[in-house]
Amino acid sequence: MTSPVVTTFAGIVFGVALAAPPGPMNAIIAEESVLRGWTSGFKAGIGAMLADVIFFVLTFAGVAAVLERHATVQDALFLVGGVLMLAFAADALRNVTAATGFTQGDVTQASTGFRKAFALSLTNPYQIAFWLTVGIGLVRPGTLAVTDHVPDVLAALVGEFVVETGSPALLVGFFGGIGLWVIAYPAALVATGRRIDAFAPLVALLSGLVLGGFGLLFCWIGLTALF
Repeated sequence: MTSPVVTTFAGIVFGVALAAPPGPMNAIIAEESVLRGWTSGFKAGIGAMLADVIFFVLTFAGVAAVLERHATVQDALFLVGGVLMLAFAADALRNVTAATGFTQGDVTQASTGFRKAFALSLTNPYQIAFWLTVGIGLVRPGTLAVTDHVPDVLAALVGEFVVETGSPALLVGFFGGIGLWVIAYPAALVATGRRIDAFAPLVALLSGLVLGGFGLLFCWIGLTALF
C-alpha cells in the first residue's frame, strides 16, 4: 500500500502538472497579474480552481458519467467556450494599448479575472473532458500511474508513481498542487513585471493571442461537430 505522504506528494505533482501548461486559464491569470497585481492574478486562479472543485463534486456525485453519454452537449460546450474566449481575447488585446507598464495597486478598471476564469473553466471542453476521464479515476477506489498523465519532463523527474485513487490524501494533494500554482505563478509574473516595465503590454498581447487561438479552435470544433 502506498504511504499517505507519497500519495499526497503525487497529488501535488499531478495538480501542478494540470495547472501549469499554457492555455486560456493561464493567459487570463497572466494578464490580470501584470496589469493589476498579484491579488487580481490570484483571484483569477481561484476562479479556475473553483470550477475544478465544482467538477469534482459533480464527478463524485456521478453527474459526469451521465454527461459523458450526451455528445451533443459536449460539442455545444466547445462552441460556447470558443465564443467566450474570443470575447475575452478582444478585451485582452484592447489592454495592449492601455497597458503602458506594470501597475501594482493603481488600476483604473476593476478586475474581472475571477469571473472570466470561472466562466471559461465551466465551459472549457478540455477541462470537462479531464473530469470525465482522469477525474473519474481520481475519485474511484483503485490505483493510478501519475506519470501517465503528466508531461514527459515531469515524468522523468518524479519517476514511477503509482498511487491509490479515491484516497483523501491524493485529492488533498491534487487541489493543493493547483493552489500552489495559483499562488506562485502570479507572484513570478509580478516579480518579472516590476523589473521590466514593458512586460505588461507584451503579456496582454500574448494573452489575447492565446485566448483568440483557443477560441477559434473551439468554435471550429463545435461548429463542425454540431453542423
